[in-house]
Amino acid sequence: MNIEEFRTYCLAKKAVTEGFPFDDTTLVMKVLDKMFALANLDGNLSINLKCAPEKALELREQYPAVLPGYHMNKKHWNTVKIDGSIPDKIIESWIDDSYNLVVSKMSKKQREILNTITN
Repeated sequence: MNIEEFRTYCLAKKAVTEGFPFDDTTLVMKVLDKMFALANLDGNLSINLKCAPEKALELREQYPAVLPGYHMNKKHWNTVKIDGSIPDKIIESWIDDSYNLVVSKMSKKQREILNTITN
């Protein structure tokens, strides 16, 4: 996976926007203004994804390229080094999980707004 494939995959999801709110090397993906993915564009590509705490630990044990979330709450976020060691389909499923986890934590009103949006 490269940065364009990451962007395309994320932006295809409902109500996703991208931006650089922190600096010019950290691309942030949001669903209704809630972060679900970040990509470090400075040097080697890595992405941060939200994850259920127990699954986050499992993934870190299973994949050497999965680390505690850099500059994030390490209980809820993983950093994934995009080095070719993890198949794109698996990374895409983790992006899906992150997006769905963030949506599930939204208020009822926010989810209703999301359901009215068409991409």
